[in-house]
Amino acid sequence: MLLELTIQGTLHQLAEFLRRLLMDFVRLDGEEIVLKFAQVISIWVLAYLALRLTRLAARRIESMVDDHDPSITTLREKRGMTLARLLRNLGTTMVITLAIFLTLNLFIEIGPLLAGAGILGLAVSFGAQSLVKDVITGFFLLMENQFALGDVIEIGGKSGVVEHLTLRVVVLRDLEGTRHIIPNGEIKMVSNKTAGWGRAVIDIGVGVAEDVDRVLAATKEETARLTEDEEWKPTLDGTPEVWGVEAIGDNRIVVRVVARTQPGAQWGLSRELRRRLKVRFDADGIRLPGVPLAPQPLTVPPPASVTDGAQAATPQTLGAGR
Repeated sequence: MLLELTIQGTLHQLAEFLRRLLMDFVRLDGEEIVLKFAQVISIWVLAYLALRLTRLAARRIESMVDDHDPSITTLREKRGMTLARLLRNLGTTMVITLAIFLTLNLFIEIGPLLAGAGILGLAVSFGAQSLVKDVITGFFLLMENQFALGDVIEIGGKSGVVEHLTLRVVVLRDLEGTRHIIPNGEIKMVSNKTAGWGRAVIDIGVGVAEDVDRVLAATKEETARLTEDEEWKPTLDGTPEVWGVEAIGDNRIVVRVVARTQPGAQWGLSRELRRRLKVRFDADGIRLPGVPLAPQPLTVPPPASVTDGAQAATPQTLGAGR
């Protein structure tokens, strides 16, 4: 009931404001009309210049954090892109709102209108508590820099790349291309997989009958070659480490390799190292789990023959199928 009365009172004030605005405009003479329109044009020209300055400042921020390396997006670049987009959105909203109020103030006092809008906003806030919660949470997410544009995060069981970020919602794009829109007020915990640096964890399984020391030596050689590769060297944030045997099962031995990488580079590096290790194991004859042993030839003696002197029979090699 209180909300309905408040809305009705605000609508009445708005109608009265429009009526007075129309009456004041009708009472203007030609000279005053020209002056008012000149002031309106000046306000909106200044608003246009302010918008240009806002966008110029946003582009300046992006250029300052850009390291001109498209292969890696650093944490500084992500922060700069997030700040630039927020500056564009908030700056545009504030400049246009201010220009509208200044334009209205040329024709009528906007104090009563602002008072009515404040009352209406207070009434609406009781029915839009979730929206207020979203905005407040989004403010602290941005202030604390919990994540930025381009980060790979997980929120409420949904993971993906941060595609868009505002004070109200976070937009994620997952691996399959699905777009998830999550209100900020629903965020209870954030898992950021690309904050500062990443880690590639590669578990390689080999046959249980293989020589462990030989497997470890081959793995260390391949990780060292990867470190020296000019294509993959910039993605590393340190030297990859072969931690050793991680597990032993019925038919496999698991060797673990870890590598600290630049943010977001851990998945590509993992795929490349697996490929290299597979090629190396094939070349060295190291079997993977489930690969059977190659058939081995059997040697059996031929039937004994009676001769003048006892002679040892010469072994004859037969195929594995006999």
